[in-house]
Amino acid sequence: MNFSGTFTALITPFKKDGSVDYESLENLIEIQIQANVSGLVPVGTTGESPTLNKTEHLKVIERVVSLVNGRCKVIAGTGANSTEEAKELTVAAKSFGIDGTLQVTPYYNKPNDAGLLKHFSLIADIGIPVVLYNVPSRTSCEISLSVVNELSKHPNIVSIKEASGSIKRVQNLKESCDLEILSGDDILAVPMIEYGACGVISVASNIIPSEVVKMIDYALDKNNKALELHEYYQKFFNDLFIDTNPIPVKYASSVIGLSEEVYRLPLCSMKEEKKEILLNTMRELGVL
Repeated sequence: MNFSGTFTALITPFKKDGSVDYESLENLIEIQIQANVSGLVPVGTTGESPTLNKTEHLKVIERVVSLVNGRCKVIAGTGANSTEEAKELTVAAKSFGIDGTLQVTPYYNKPNDAGLLKHFSLIADIGIPVVLYNVPSRTSCEISLSVVNELSKHPNIVSIKEASGSIKRVQNLKESCDLEILSGDDILAVPMIEYGACGVISVASNIIPSEVVKMIDYALDKNNKALELHEYYQKFFNDLFIDTNPIPVKYASSVIGLSEEVYRLPLCSMKEEKKEILLNTMRELGVL
């Protein structure tokens, strides 16, 4: 297998002046590795990739690869809604020594099936393992099963991050093609593994990495303790999406002292009542 287990969709910590906080990023990475995560996914949606400029985007990836130093895998978010931009980012990230690239469905311009095939195939031709990222709630563009089936024939397209919210789609993917499937939702990770997924790209593991690693390892071993952990942390998984990701997880990160609660516009802090809901859940479950 190329990618299985728990992969953390890393937040990008910012200093109070809005610049990237590389010291906090280093601390976060060490905590993740000590928790035995399978890998890290820098500069995806959770890493606020739309508001990082190209220099920052690549510097974060380079720094993560350097700090990880082979201790876990790194799947870099290098997708874009421009094929040329995605190619440039992926070529640069490949030179840093990444293990794979996360390629989101081009957003806003909503390409047809032929466009999606060409887009992802051109990225895969660069020669790095590709994880397709299907998240129609963000992109308004789903990768159809027929397109996934065709793309799965490319030797460098090895996996798909499935964030459609559909267990049935996981079943259909397993029946129709030979791709590794990673859940894109913490709340659906255990059910998706029951139907053939091999891991998760997790938001919650920024905050509770050891617990998510245990849950996923149990699920892969078909151990009933996976369901116990899933049910215990279900409210936390839900509350991390009480507002637009990554706003809640960055607030949670600030509460436990991992980073400042700083975002880049157009993202900003959530309302106090939502903060209180998440804070109460963290207290209730012993996350604090």
